[in-house]
Amino acid sequence: MKSPYKNICVIGLGYIGLPTSACLASRGVNVHGVDVNKNIVNRINAGDVHIVEEGLDELVKTVVKQGKLEAGTSPVEADAFIITVPTPINEDKTPCMDYVWAAVRSIASVLKKGDLVILESTSPVHTTTRMLSLLQELCPELTFAKDWEDSTQDVYVAYCPERVIPGRTMYELVNNDRVVGGASQACAARAKSLYGIFVEGECIVTNAKTAEMAKLTENAYRDVNIAFANELSMICKDSGIDPWELISLANRHPRVNILQPSPGVGGHCIALDPWFIVDQAPARALLIRTARQVNIEKENFVFEEILGVLAGRINCTIAVWGLAYKPNIDDLRESPALSIARRLVAQKGLRVLVVEPNAESDFVMEGGEMVSLELSLEQADVIAILVGHDQFKQVSSDRLEAVTVMDFVNALQ
Repeated sequence: MKSPYKNICVIGLGYIGLPTSACLASRGVNVHGVDVNKNIVNRINAGDVHIVEEGLDELVKTVVKQGKLEAGTSPVEADAFIITVPTPINEDKTPCMDYVWAAVRSIASVLKKGDLVILESTSPVHTTTRMLSLLQELCPELTFAKDWEDSTQDVYVAYCPERVIPGRTMYELVNNDRVVGGASQACAARAKSLYGIFVEGECIVTNAKTAEMAKLTENAYRDVNIAFANELSMICKDSGIDPWELISLANRHPRVNILQPSPGVGGHCIALDPWFIVDQAPARALLIRTARQVNIEKENFVFEEILGVLAGRINCTIAVWGLAYKPNIDDLRESPALSIARRLVAQKGLRVLVVEPNAESDFVMEGGEMVSLELSLEQADVIAILVGHDQFKQVSSDRLEAVTVMDFVNALQ
């Protein structure tokens, strides 16, 4: 089916919304991006970006100059609407869907017959069904899909989760396979035609609730595997075993592929999505809940390890290398490294230098000193490497002879 969508409104211009908007605009689609942050809106309209992602800055600059991408603080009439707003968790680990419902309400006044509404935000199972009910309440003059076989709807609704990794977003948005979950077969077909504008991977059609669960399952699977590696690393520490050597040896087995330990798990997906499943099925999700607890405990373990090295030192200066949740990106969301750095800053009598080469120039960490890698090498008594940025891997061993180094990510190998 040839896509009928020439004007698309994207709600949320963050790590997924902005790259998606740029990809669509680069294919000749007129894109109106929406964000509540006026600073982000102004930067995009000036051809600037607020996200570090390879290839994104030049693409945004180009499509803005061509007049294919513009940003604003409220939705406009369009042929299709893509919702890419955050879905964080509450303090009690339940999903917070406030941003999604606010986005749905914001488009209701401009929705018309023939439009397509796609939710991309990570969501609990049955969210699309609830979204249909809300839209029907807000737009009583329009009809929405009642079941999978319904072909009479005025507005088409689908759930289509992203599955990209920061640092490779621009490539993976185009080349990864895409799960397209429709509220009906007709909805899925319409959504598939939209993604056909820029997705070169396969678009696999299913129903909305299966697509919702697929997204959660993918990240819960990764969380469980990371938890195994992190749990092993803590056991190895107690036994005086090098976890990196152990895992390297175990991975020589033809059917074993253990991941690498880390100070915990961060990012807006793996650190949060498993809780959506736990909330949905608390009596069944025993392994998934335990994996989350193991990865949270690994952050505590790393913090206590650092405190152990610092114990008894007077007027000590520690340098924390890395704040992002993974190497070579600027994303600080749910980052265990950032959490550990903040906990160190809270320690009395400790000077904390922070090195994050990917942070924006105006980033400030209260209580800590943002410094260059070179200055940290000159002034630190202890260095804690929490993220394996490429810049850290290039430091020669002779530069580290006079300092205590705690390498939690095997950056120095």
